[in-house]
Amino acid sequence: MSSPLALLAMGNPLLDMQVVDKPELLEKYSLKPNDAVLAEGKQSEIYDDLQKNYDVLYVAGGAAQNCARAAQYVLPANSTAYLGCVGKDSLADQLRAANDKEGLQSAYQVVEDKPTGACAVIITGHDRSLCTTLGAAESFSPAHLDKPEIKDLIERAQAYYLGGFFLTHGLESALKLAKQAAEKNKPFAMNLSAPFIPQFFKSQVDEMMPYVDVLIGNESEAEAYAASHDWNTKDIATIASKLAELPKKNTSTPRLVIITQGASSTIVASNSPSALGLSESPKVYAVGKLESSQIVDTNGAGDAFAGGFLGARGLGKSVDEAIEVGHKMGAMCVQCSGPTFRFPKENVL
Repeated sequence: MSSPLALLAMGNPLLDMQVVDKPELLEKYSLKPNDAVLAEGKQSEIYDDLQKNYDVLYVAGGAAQNCARAAQYVLPANSTAYLGCVGKDSLADQLRAANDKEGLQSAYQVVEDKPTGACAVIITGHDRSLCTTLGAAESFSPAHLDKPEIKDLIERAQAYYLGGFFLTHGLESALKLAKQAAEKNKPFAMNLSAPFIPQFFKSQVDEMMPYVDVLIGNESEAEAYAASHDWNTKDIATIASKLAELPKKNTSTPRLVIITQGASSTIVASNSPSALGLSESPKVYAVGKLESSQIVDTNGAGDAFAGGFLGARGLGKSVDEAIEVGHKMGAMCVQCSGPTFRFPKENVL
């Protein structure tokens, strides 16, 4: 019997192209300072523009891939794998190399007719604006999940994670993985990823939600979900509690909802708090303060939190302990350039 896998993540593999302190790019490409969008129209010119005219930092990205690398940081070697679709190009080679270095297994589907996806990351102050071209990422096929080597990963995985961005194209594959998780009574986690996901891909999110055991998002994503469902509230604790109570397929596992708020507190809710060892629901967790001078950029901080949390849960840590590990990973990430972590490894447990 091959060794178990603590976490199998699925999402859009992207190479981040990051530039710092160029606010003129936000205006030029109609981008908000702290947002995430899929490139449309003129925005698709940003990638050439960055490569030709700016000092670009290239970093392995893609939200779910960042999360998996963060989980791997806190787990023993070879505990994580990642599913996504890439092109047959040097960008994919860069992603594989970054994953190899950090011990994350790349279980990529490869297509020859599209380039690997990219994400322009415009850092201004403590904000980050993401503009993505999915490229090969949106060619992910449900058939990839039926390959023997991928079935083996699915079988060995103890928990699963889906980046919400994947739902813009990959609902069938996401449901296929989520249903297997429910049948095997293994936890399935999903990140809301960006406000436009619950806003413009509401039906896809709604189809996934019954299979979600752990839902992670930030305050703007939670508000977008509430608005798209006419909940008439912007109170994060209320939204978290309502999300926790939504119908669920696997009733043997309670739902856990985690809403981060950047440097502000993190709010956690459950439909069965005592079963998860929570003293109350919703429960508020303080976030350790960083000096402004310590913050390099916030790209990937939410992914780092999610990965730290899930990695700690994979080690058997309590929800309280895992939230703390998530906070530490998020704090480490914002003190590095892009969605990266400190090596040699620091003990965050």
